[in-house]
Amino acid sequence: MPDMHGKVVSGETCAHKHMRHQLTQQVHALLTRSNGDPTAIAQASVALPRTDPLRWLKAQANQARMYWKGRREDCRIAGFGEADAAFARAPASLAHLTRQLRPMLSRCADSIRYYGGMRFEQETLRDTKWERFGAYWFMLPRFELRTSADSTTLYCNLIPARDCARKDKILAMIAALAPPAEGASGTLPTSVRRWNTPSEAEWHAMIEWTLEALEDHALNKVVLAREASFSFAEPLHPLVLLEQLAAGTPYCFHYLFQPRHGPAFVGASPERLFSRQHRAIESEAVAGTRPLGTSKTDDARLLDELLHSEKERREHEYVRISLREELEPLSESFQLDPEPSEMKLSHGRHLVSRIHAALRPGITSLDVLGALHPTPAVGGYPTKLALQAISDLETFDRGWYAGPVGWIGPDQADFAVAIRSGLVAGRQLSLYSGAGIVAGSTPWSEWEEIEHKIQGFTSVLGLPSSGVQAALMRHVHA
Repeated sequence: MPDMHGKVVSGETCAHKHMRHQLTQQVHALLTRSNGDPTAIAQASVALPRTDPLRWLKAQANQARMYWKGRREDCRIAGFGEADAAFARAPASLAHLTRQLRPMLSRCADSIRYYGGMRFEQETLRDTKWERFGAYWFMLPRFELRTSADSTTLYCNLIPARDCARKDKILAMIAALAPPAEGASGTLPTSVRRWNTPSEAEWHAMIEWTLEALEDHALNKVVLAREASFSFAEPLHPLVLLEQLAAGTPYCFHYLFQPRHGPAFVGASPERLFSRQHRAIESEAVAGTRPLGTSKTDDARLLDELLHSEKERREHEYVRISLREELEPLSESFQLDPEPSEMKLSHGRHLVSRIHAALRPGITSLDVLGALHPTPAVGGYPTKLALQAISDLETFDRGWYAGPVGWIGPDQADFAVAIRSGLVAGRQLSLYSGAGIVAGSTPWSEWEEIEHKIQGFTSVLGLPSSGVQAALMRHVHA
């Protein structure tokens, strides 16, 4: 059987046949005894031999799909098809999402998860390329493969009250489940053109305006972002891109969300928004950036610069202040690192302050999500003034960039801030990243900081990763 790259996948094994038989029997039984409750979620599950989730996902039918891996977790999840979805077009609010998700999560098993994300800004859709993602989109995958260090489990999620009428279709989908693709993951095409929004001249003007506003003390910090767009000679496969991106960016959250027949949102974010296990919450402030050094001496110098830079520590402090202001009122106990430390990544380092809290009874994951998004790490401080400045200055649609992405269950959740991300649409890739502008910022240094932040993508694609290289590339392909 060929996969979507034309490569031959393995013939059906006994284990694969047994998996389909078991899943078919369970689904048939679950859809036969429905009690008619439209909010009841059922789950069939079978154990599999160790399976790579991305290669499994590449072999499946062209449906809505997702992939998620926590920053340091062994667990990786891939899913496709929609058993259920919470979706709304912009404008919409967290209250709309709560009304859709709360009934579904109120009585379901702990293993049930909705995966998805939200726009950075909920009110306005500026660009139709983000239309299929909505103001928010959280999917309960029809099929969900979860792998850990010692197990692989395939789930089939069902809403029996509505899926009874779809039983034959669901059983046909089980019969069509394919084994993982074999062979190489695939090659990435060659880029032929790059353009930036805003241009370098427009960026300089934006930064100068912001620095004047900072001098007037109306604003303390504004996070301004850029869109770097690339066109390719051939379509870019988002799962191949993610596979290679993940290999080059350890200790990050890796994710993909793709509506059916839509573009794919792909990322490798170093920043946790929050994770929840019952009433225990973890969050973190991440702000302040330096590259890695080219030698031990150079690396030590850059680390010392980051830890003692007045400008970087001030930028970081605004995030610490805001997280305390938003999360502490929801908590019975709250602990914030007394001093920031280093978060070291494959392509750079940041200042990080970690938070551990215990939620008050009755506080939900959606309450925490509403309180924390957007943090000053991606918006600014004070929040309302910073968001207005972003709306006035940025000419592109952030879409899901800098919004929350992750998963939510009845008593657990895991969310990252969707930075270091890109939108894959056929032959075009749009990369997004931002920089915190505070007193002492300069237009050129912030431009170069963003170039450095998208290096996880540019390195695996062989794309230019500096302003000078980008200028050369534009000249060559003009």
